Amino acid sequence: MLAERGIDVSYETIRRWILKFGPAIAANVRSRRAQPSGTWHLDEVFVRIGGKRTYLWRAVDDEGEVLEVLAQSRRNKHAALKFMRKLLKKQGYTPDEIVTDKLGSYSAALRELGLAHLHVTGGRLNNRAEVSHQPTRRRERRMGRFKSPGSMQRFLSVHDTIYNHFNLQRHLISRRTLRQTRATAFVEWREIVAA
Repeated sequence: MLAERGIDVSYETIRRWILKFGPAIAANVRSRRAQPSGTWHLDEVFVRIGGKRTYLWRAVDDEGEVLEVLAQSRRNKHAALKFMRKLLKKQGYTPDEIVTDKLGSYSAALRELGLAHLHVTGGRLNNRAEVSHQPTRRRERRMGRFKSPGSMQRFLSVHDTIYNHFNLQRHLISRRTLRQTRATAFVEWREIVAA
């Protein structure tokens, strides 16, 4: 698209541009978003980076909007506690329900935070979080894998925020509503990147 407009840039230029301006744009997008729903789904998935296993912790609400991502080398109580504290601080409120799989680290961390009464597990309740990893897996394949946990964290914190802005769940709405919603999203996007 850039070449068609007569702009000749390398991948490195785009990467540096994203590193410099991406976090500011993502923060601006986050500040405009409405408060997510009261049901949070938490899950972790492992990603191989340089032959080492890194865990990507992710929280989404029940509409599929990504609330937080955190790359860590462990999958224990301490890692779950760090992730939940970061999530609660960023959102600024306590949810009505926290849905997880049956990993014991979640239960232990929620007990320590005094939120064990909000914890829900079982069956396929956590499919929302499991499905939320798919865009990351697609990105990972296109990018030829992530190079370090830090670069994965930086990329995904920006990518997921912008993905939320344009994720319209088109299978749930009519074509006319989709066009209107998409137009509104692009108008907001132009305001965000111009600021």
